[in-house]
Amino acid sequence: MRKLVICEKNLSASRIALILSDGRFRRRSGSTPIFEFERADGKYFVIGLRGHIIALDYPEKYNDWHSVSIPELVKVDPIKSVDHFGKRILDGLRQLASETDEIMIATDYDREGELIGVETLEELSWDRPIARAKFSTLTRQEILSAFEEPVQVDFKLASAAETRQIIDLKWGAALTRFISITSGQTGRDFLSAGRVQSPTLAIVVDREREIQEFVPTSFWKIIADLSAGEEEKFSASHANGTFSDREEANRVFQKVKLASEGTVGSYSEEIKEEYPPVPFNTTQFLAEASKLGVSAAQAMKIAESLYTEGYISYPRTDNTVYPSSLNLRNILRALQDTEFGKYAKELLSAEKIRATRGRKSTTDHPPIYPTTAAKKEDLRGNKWKIYELVCRRFLATVSPNSKVEEQNSQISIEGEPFAAKGRKLLEPGWRKIYVYWGFDGAPIPKLVEGQKLSVLRVGMKEDRTKPPSRYTQGMLIQKMESDGLGTKSTRHEIIQKLYDRKFVHGSRITPTPTGVAIITALENHANMITDKKMTSHLEEDMDLIARGDLTKEEVIEESQAMLEDIVEVLLKNQKEISNELRAALRQQKNLGKCPNCDGELTIIQMRGNKRFIGCSRYPECKTAFPVPAMGHIEPTGEICKSCGSPMVKIPERGRQSGSICINPECEVNKKKSDMGKCPSCDGRLRIIFSSRGKRFLGCDNYPECKTTFPLPQKGGVISEEKQCDKCGAPIIRVVSKGKKPWVLCANPDCPGKNNRNNGKKRSS
Repeated sequence: MRKLVICEKNLSASRIALILSDGRFRRRSGSTPIFEFERADGKYFVIGLRGHIIALDYPEKYNDWHSVSIPELVKVDPIKSVDHFGKRILDGLRQLASETDEIMIATDYDREGELIGVETLEELSWDRPIARAKFSTLTRQEILSAFEEPVQVDFKLASAAETRQIIDLKWGAALTRFISITSGQTGRDFLSAGRVQSPTLAIVVDREREIQEFVPTSFWKIIADLSAGEEEKFSASHANGTFSDREEANRVFQKVKLASEGTVGSYSEEIKEEYPPVPFNTTQFLAEASKLGVSAAQAMKIAESLYTEGYISYPRTDNTVYPSSLNLRNILRALQDTEFGKYAKELLSAEKIRATRGRKSTTDHPPIYPTTAAKKEDLRGNKWKIYELVCRRFLATVSPNSKVEEQNSQISIEGEPFAAKGRKLLEPGWRKIYVYWGFDGAPIPKLVEGQKLSVLRVGMKEDRTKPPSRYTQGMLIQKMESDGLGTKSTRHEIIQKLYDRKFVHGSRITPTPTGVAIITALENHANMITDKKMTSHLEEDMDLIARGDLTKEEVIEESQAMLEDIVEVLLKNQKEISNELRAALRQQKNLGKCPNCDGELTIIQMRGNKRFIGCSRYPECKTAFPVPAMGHIEPTGEICKSCGSPMVKIPERGRQSGSICINPECEVNKKKSDMGKCPSCDGRLRIIFSSRGKRFLGCDNYPECKTTFPLPQKGGVISEEKQCDKCGAPIIRVVSKGKKPWVLCANPDCPGKNNRNNGKKRSS
């Protein structure tokens, strides 16, 4: 018997072939590699695709944005197409299929993976036996089991994925075309809107409005510093917590401020257990990765790579409950020879190993867990960071509870009630391995009812209420999940699209003026687009298709009716929407008055992803300033006191963005960027930014002198105002938040590097 195994990607295909053949396969080259080998049940051909080789698009004549009306576009059904490379893959598949008795689908087991398999079967017009290998890890044991006990192809699951494709294309194409044409922003810098994208952007904009409209109010706290003995100092707060009335706070403060003694009214201790975190599903994983400084899109890309290489289980899952079939001890044994080996051995010594359970239990894939041991030298940079996160989370989920002693005391000072609370970590349990969650709290001394305490100081502190914080990517993904927006497989992509379209910026997600204007215009004139209920309803419909309770045709028909109504409303209000969007785009590009005329300085985009700041009165005024090609540029409304040019904020990696003058020839900028004398000529070495935003040191006598030195891309750079005695290059200091300053010679090829620990030393 001859079997054709269709995998989602070439890496998956090579790993599956390696396992099934025990490493004894023949690799045939072509449009995509084919792995050929013999097994007891017949001859196998394993081939990897490149994800979806069949794409959805509109017929060619409907791709002209200006000649096809949007109502006309909405009524057109998308068609399936295959590009040149996809056709070559299909030609190879057809040749193999003609010599094959059975096809086994071995794509990722989710909606998209099932659709990829079903699409391929349809293109091959396959009418012979079909089987489905269902697996969640690319480990030897699971792959062998999946091929020994195949399941049926889930055509309903594939239908749900195809429905999503069609609906998202129709909504995205119609809304994006309307927004772009209406704003005059077509071509490479087109604007976009979508069924999930717009409600997600609305969440960010709503939070920004809350922050901008927030009116802080003052409150006061009264805090007493106390001592129960020589080394037993602690603080207690007035039992009221906070005072909203300053006069009342001051009355109490005047009463107690000169007190020298307090009396313990009560003291209690209670030991509580804190449960470990639950197993990782996709949403929780991306939220935790975000805290480590890895974007959601980057974290998912790394996780998919680790899965394909066999290091972790499938990273797209809603499940937070390990299946009973998962051998927890075997995973711990595998981790014994890693950086986590000591802790894994501790857990293995326990008589029973119990894992925590989350609220979501599904049967498609288990939670994310490590499948193969790796050491730090095996994986680099963020790849290790993500693998370590998965390992530590798994180890935490099978760890004992942590034990905490909670202390509560009531203290009287001049008749006023004060309270002191303490927390003491008795047994770290899971906290020993899951280092990402710090322990909150500190112990207070053990007290006795009636005990006299020394009052060291009493203070009254004024504070103000704070607005809600901006979302991080992790927080936004969790909000999207709770609101029913997108899926575990698409949420990170939606967020990345908001960044790519310049609708948001920053690690604390902030909407740009264009992002705010799009949501404001849609809310004012077609608020159903930004309403999460509509999107959530269609997501539920997709689930019903997967369960067989609705058909693809029924859901597409319902979605079509919604979209037609929305487009009708948009077109009625097109003029008002156009005015609002165009004004916002001007605001986003306008950086202030030109210092040489009465024109406006704006960001001008060029070919090749380059841009500069230029005057709106060009060519009469040729004032221009360079800026990095990438990154957000935020106007401040301030004018440089030295040269009169506008001040802007250009966030740099690893440091907060302060206001800077856009004029590189400004004396203030020259002073800040001057790192010292050039070792090759009489020029000065200055910090320069490349077109892609990378910084380096370059001589200001360029092009006569081409001396350059690379710079660290994170942290502030300060001149030490001295030159290296070995090579003459400047000595610089790099300052990063949370780290000691780093002093080094700017020349990476300095002959003295080997004698100075590669030129790097930490300043004390």
